[in-house]
Amino acid sequence: MKLISDLSTDNIKGLVWSLAVPSMLSQLVSVLYSIVDRMYIGNIPGCGEAALAGVGVCGPIITLISSFAFLVGIGGSPLVSIKLGEGRVPEAKKIVANCFVFLLALSAAVTLTAYIFRRPILITFGASEALYPYAETYFSVYLLGTVFALVATGMNQFIITQGFSKNGMLSVLIGAVTNIMLDPLFIFVFDMGVAGAAAATVISQMASCAYVLWFLFSGHAVVPITFGGYDLRILGRVVTIGMSSFLIILFDNVMLISLNMMLQRHGGAGRGDMLLTCNTIVQSFELLITMPLGGLTMGTQTILGYNLGAQRPDKILRAQKTIFAIAVGFCAVMFLAAQTIPHLFARIFTRNPEYIAMTAHLIRIYTLGTIPLAIQYEIVDGFTGMGAVQIALPLSVFRKVVFFACVFILPTLLPIEQIFWCEPISDILPPLVSTTVYLLTIRRVIHRKPGPKQRAA
Repeated sequence: MKLISDLSTDNIKGLVWSLAVPSMLSQLVSVLYSIVDRMYIGNIPGCGEAALAGVGVCGPIITLISSFAFLVGIGGSPLVSIKLGEGRVPEAKKIVANCFVFLLALSAAVTLTAYIFRRPILITFGASEALYPYAETYFSVYLLGTVFALVATGMNQFIITQGFSKNGMLSVLIGAVTNIMLDPLFIFVFDMGVAGAAAATVISQMASCAYVLWFLFSGHAVVPITFGGYDLRILGRVVTIGMSSFLIILFDNVMLISLNMMLQRHGGAGRGDMLLTCNTIVQSFELLITMPLGGLTMGTQTILGYNLGAQRPDKILRAQKTIFAIAVGFCAVMFLAAQTIPHLFARIFTRNPEYIAMTAHLIRIYTLGTIPLAIQYEIVDGFTGMGAVQIALPLSVFRKVVFFACVFILPTLLPIEQIFWCEPISDILPPLVSTTVYLLTIRRVIHRKPGPKQRAA
């Protein structure tokens, strides 16, 4: 079986690069979903800045919804890679079958709940009355494609974990290219405005979902989607493993929602809306860092999980050394870009000189801790990939606590613009703690043998 021989290779550095590059590129391409939407929306004549702020309010809420895909995808894929490392393919198929049905059920529940409560959600999380029409229009249309978004994102993890990282990248590429082509057509040619941007995104997600399902139902996958063998114990194990990544993404977006709320509350009329627009652009730049970084650390989890199952601790350490190097190198490049050319990025979204100057200043502040963030991501995602949720989750939660504390304390002491220091503070202090925990625990984690719970999954 080609997959098994690839993951068991002694060329660990080459294996890491072969999985990391497509996974990082796929996440980079996926960023285009939001960036292209926001780029065109920000340039709508007459209402661009307000529409951009409205969609910016939706952004973290939509990503929060997407976190359910990672609950299942990141929860199930390490289990699949561990079973493959143990040579137990039939059990890997049962995991995929359970995860697929679980994703469908979650999609229906999340869509219905979000649509019913859309007004209180949007108003509470930062939309002023002036911004609400844009936010509500985008959010309502987007929800129509929730099932396609969650299935495409969640099940794509099972393509990547089987070693088909290029196919995983292709699924994202199909959606991104479709979105780029449809956005100007729907927004400007059909004059649909914000609704057109959301409709283009839904169609793009349908395209990605179709490819993912085709691949996993075809004979290309080592572990395809099958039916039957449903077991709540398997879902329990999936949720246990995936809970760390789910909570990481969930709280990341709760943090952004809190940031939007505080900007609106302390910014006052007019100023609050302007800061929300600038923050939308700042978060778009931040996605260019965190999405590829997450693609690297999550895309290489299969190497760690496989070698844990195969009881090869030396290969785990060699793989992590390479992953750390790639992560730090990537973040160093993005840090330099953030400090030298943020104004060029801001101009993509708006031509207003005041907005451009403010956004460039805020990007420089927000990205000061980018390099230490690389270490945090690999430590947390690395432990998650090896099933050590009891270590990964507290390290992630600690970073969120630091961010939350800064979001709610800084505006009471300093001008509201200084709230953006919450990110560098939470990107520098927690990685120091995580590095200490990693050095104290990694040997114990990689030398442990799969326990009864893992074998029962």
